[in-house]
Amino acid sequence: MERRRFLTGAAVTAATATAAVATATQASATTQQGPVLATPVPDQPLPLAAAGRDWPKVGGDLGNKNYSTLTGINRRNVTKLGGAWHTNLEGGSTKQPQQSTAVVQGGVLYVQTTQQNVFAVDGRTGSVKWKTNLGTSTTNMRGVALGGGLVFSASGANILYALDQHTGAVVWQTQLLNEGGTGGGGTGGCGPGSGGECGGTVGTLAGAVVHWDGLVYVGMQGSTAGARGRAYALDAATGKLVWTFWSAPGTGEFGNDTWAGDSWQTGGAVCWLHPAVDPDTSTVYWAFGNPYPRTDGSSRKGTNLFANCLLALDAKTGTRKWHFQSVHHDIWDFDNVMSPLLLDLRVKGQNRKVVVYGSKVGMFYILDRHTGEGIHGIEERPVPQQAEQLTWPTQPFPGGEPFVPQQYPSIGDTTRPVPFYPTGPVFTPHWDRATILYPGAGGGADWGAYSFSESTGLVYVGYGLINSSYSNADGGRVNTSRPLGQYNSGGFAAVDPRSNTVVWRRDHPTALSHGTGFLSTAGRLLFRGSLDGVLSALDDTTGEELWTFQCGAGANTCPISYEIDGEQYIAIFAGGNGLPYPDIPKGDHLWAFKIGGTVAPAATPTPPKARNDINAAAVTGATANNTVTLGRTWSSSTSTPGTAENTVSTGAMAPQHLAVPVGTTVTFTNPATNANAHGAVSFFENEFDTGLLMPGQTFTHTFTTAGEYFYNDPVFPQSTGKIVVS
Repeated sequence: MERRRFLTGAAVTAATATAAVATATQASATTQQGPVLATPVPDQPLPLAAAGRDWPKVGGDLGNKNYSTLTGINRRNVTKLGGAWHTNLEGGSTKQPQQSTAVVQGGVLYVQTTQQNVFAVDGRTGSVKWKTNLGTSTTNMRGVALGGGLVFSASGANILYALDQHTGAVVWQTQLLNEGGTGGGGTGGCGPGSGGECGGTVGTLAGAVVHWDGLVYVGMQGSTAGARGRAYALDAATGKLVWTFWSAPGTGEFGNDTWAGDSWQTGGAVCWLHPAVDPDTSTVYWAFGNPYPRTDGSSRKGTNLFANCLLALDAKTGTRKWHFQSVHHDIWDFDNVMSPLLLDLRVKGQNRKVVVYGSKVGMFYILDRHTGEGIHGIEERPVPQQAEQLTWPTQPFPGGEPFVPQQYPSIGDTTRPVPFYPTGPVFTPHWDRATILYPGAGGGADWGAYSFSESTGLVYVGYGLINSSYSNADGGRVNTSRPLGQYNSGGFAAVDPRSNTVVWRRDHPTALSHGTGFLSTAGRLLFRGSLDGVLSALDDTTGEELWTFQCGAGANTCPISYEIDGEQYIAIFAGGNGLPYPDIPKGDHLWAFKIGGTVAPAATPTPPKARNDINAAAVTGATANNTVTLGRTWSSSTSTPGTAENTVSTGAMAPQHLAVPVGTTVTFTNPATNANAHGAVSFFENEFDTGLLMPGQTFTHTFTTAGEYFYNDPVFPQSTGKIVVS
C-alpha cells in the first residue's frame, strides 16, 4: 500500500512539473547564438568607475562589476601569459578551503586565509610584506576592505579589525554579534522590537568587508541554525557601531506581521556576502538569505520578510528605502544571496540605473535602483502548493528568461535525477518525502561572482547543474541537499541585461556556482577559474577558451587585475572549497601572471569526482560477509548492521560502502524484523535490481565487471549505498 501511494504521488508531481516548465522550455529555445554584443554601453557614473591600475575592493568597484579597464593583456597576446610569481601563503597547507578574493592598492595585494591570517604581498615579486594573525576561530574569509590607510577584516571570533595598511598592526577591534543570546538557544537580550539575538545560534561574521565614505559594512551567516540576521555599519576611524539592520523585524517593526507568532526571533535571513554601494544616492544594496527553519515552513506562516530579499538601505543610517523579495516563504534554500551589480543601461531608448540581483533560482531580477521595480516586469505566477508547508500561492518571475538551461531536472544533462525520488521544477514543494528539484541549493549561480563588461555590455554568470533534494527534516530525516550518487557539472552564460535574455551558454565539466568568479577586461578577455585548479582566459564575445594554467588547487575565487609601472597582472588565490564537492583540491596558492611570465604551472591535483560521493569508510566483503542489510545503518564499533530499522537516514544500507573483488556474489537482505519493504536498485549503470523485498526476503547478484556502483532503496530513495568492485 505504501509503495502504491508513493508511485501515485510521484506521478502527480511529475505531471505538475511538466505543465509548470512549458514557459521556461519555450524561452530557452529562442536563445540567440554567436558573438552578439549589448552595445553601446552608457558611461558609468564616476563614483562607480571600473577598476584600473588598482583593484581596490572585492568586486573591483562599489558596483561589483568585476571589470578592468586595462588592455595590456588582450586576445592578441594572451597565449604568452605566464606565471609572474607564486606564493604559498600557509606554507603549502592543504587542510583548509579558501574563499578570499584579493584586493590591490599601490602595487600591494591584501588577502586573508581561513587560518585567520591577513597578508600584504608585493604585487611585483610575491614576497610577503607583513602578516597579521586574528585568532584561531576559523570562518569563511571572503575579502578585506581598504580605506583611510587601514585594512579591514572580519574574523572567526566575530571581531571586526582595522589594521595599519603599512605594518599590519591592529589599530582597533570591535566585537560584533554580541547583542544577546547564548548561542545555545537562549533568549538573552531579546526584548521588544529589535532587542537582539533571540535564540538559535549567534552565527559568525561573513562576506567581504566594504568601505565607503568613512563607514565599513560587514554581514554575517548562520540562518541554517536559527541566527537572527543583521547587517552592520561601523565608523571606519574608530570602530564604533553606527547602525544595525535586523532582517527579521521585531515586534512593531515593518515586516514583523509576515512572521507567525514569535517565529521572527530565530528567523534567519542573514546577509553572508558583501553589498554594493551607490554613492550618488547614499544607498547600500544588500542581499539577505533564507528563513529558518530552512526547509520546514510550518511554523512561520507568511512571506517572512526580509528573508530572500534585496534591500536598499540608507548607507548612513541603515533605514530601509525599499525591498524586493525574490522568494516568498522559502522552503528550498533559494536564498539568492549574491553581491549585487550596479549598472547604467540604455533600455528602449532610455538610460536606466539598475541593480542586478538573483542567483540560486537561475534567473536575474533586474530592478530600478530607485524604486525596486523590475525594469522588464515581474509576474507573480501560481505555483504548486503544500498545505503542511503553508506555501505562498505565487512566486515572482522576472521578464526575460533564465540564465540556466532549464529550471527542472532533465535527463539530458547532469540534473538527471536519482531514481525513485519525487521530482519537479523550481518551487516544487516537499514535506516528509525528499523531493528532487533543479535549480537546487548548489545549482543556479549560488554565490559566484558575476562580471559586467563595459566592452560588450554583457553580464557573465557561472552556474551549477546540480540538483537538491529536501524534506522537512523532521523526525530524524537527513536532508540530501545534493543527492548521493548524483552527477554534477555546470556552465556559464552571457546575458544581455537590456532584455534579460541569454546571448550564449557554454557547458563546463564542473560547477561554476560556489564562489567561482568572472573577471572581464577591456583587453576583450574573460578570466575564470574552476574547481580542478585551472584558470582560463576566454574570448568575451563567444566564451571560447584561449589560454589555461594549472594553479594547483581549486581556483574558485574571483580573478583580479592590477598594474605596476605600466605592466598588467592577473592574480587569483587558489585554495579550493568545500562545496558543492567535498573533494575539491585545497591549498594556499596565491598566483600572479603577466605577459612573458616564466613561473611554471603547479602540479595537477586530483580533480573532484563527477558524482556526489559516499564518504563512509569502505567495509570489505569479508567483514560484511558479502551482505548488504537493507533498512539498517552500519555500526563501525561492532562492524555489524544496526539492530533497529531506519527509514530516514541517507546511509540505511549496512554497510553503505562495500568493497569486493570481481566475481563476488553479494546478498541483499531485508531482515525479518523490519516493518517495511525495501530494495536496492543500481543507478545509473543498471547493474542490478532486487525488486521490492518484503521482510525476510533476500536477493543475490554476482559482480563480473570492475566499477563503482551506486544504488538506492526504491521505497526510501534517500537511503543510498555504493559497491566498489575491483
